[in-house]
Amino acid sequence: MRAIASFLTSLIFAVWLIVIATISIQNIQPVSLKFLTFQSVEFPFGIVLTFSVVTGLLLGGVLPTLPGKFQRSKSKKSR
Repeated sequence: MRAIASFLTSLIFAVWLIVIATISIQNIQPVSLKFLTFQSVEFPFGIVLTFSVVTGLLLGGVLPTLPGKFQRSKSKKSR
């Protein structure tokens, strides 16, 4: 059963990589990010997309391991 779970995880990851690569190749125009009054330099869309996905994956993997308010309470205290 564990082999099937590993295979499905790898398959989902591979599909995401293919989707990101396809979108990046089809949208090669440089983009610039704007936030309030700040504007970044122009980067190809693929680099911006890849950076966003990697940042999301890293935060999604790290935040659940941090102690404090990010972890769910396993048992609720009765009053």
